[in-house]
Amino acid sequence: MSDKYDVLKLENQICFPVYACSREIIKQYKPYLDELDLTYTQYITMMVMWEEREINVKELGERLLLDSGTLTPLLKKLEAKGLITRERSKQDERNLIIRITEEGDKLKESAVTIPQKMSECSKITSEEAETLYKILYKILT
Repeated sequence: MSDKYDVLKLENQICFPVYACSREIIKQYKPYLDELDLTYTQYITMMVMWEEREINVKELGERLLLDSGTLTPLLKKLEAKGLITRERSKQDERNLIIRITEEGDKLKESAVTIPQKMSECSKITSEEAETLYKILYKILT
């Protein structure tokens, strides 16, 4: 017979393995990102910058699912490292435009091996990874 409080058991929560897995994955990224002098959040920001080259802060926040309170200090640090520039839009000063620098672009060459290294330390197949990706994005949207 089931107790009404079974729903409160950690083992019955989908959120816990997702949370713990996220922490573990980010921990596995750390040695590779240390070589680039990036945190995980800086790394995913640079991934968007390598793809877009130029983007406004609002769009960047939407892509990364981050609010401006998290993005502002992050972008200041990336700018201090010389990887991006931040500039107000000439058309609308409310918009802050982020652009990748030449130095930021060069970092892409060092980062290109990270996804393969991460997949090698994973305990799941590429098919399982693809399924998990789809399920997680379904939850996010």
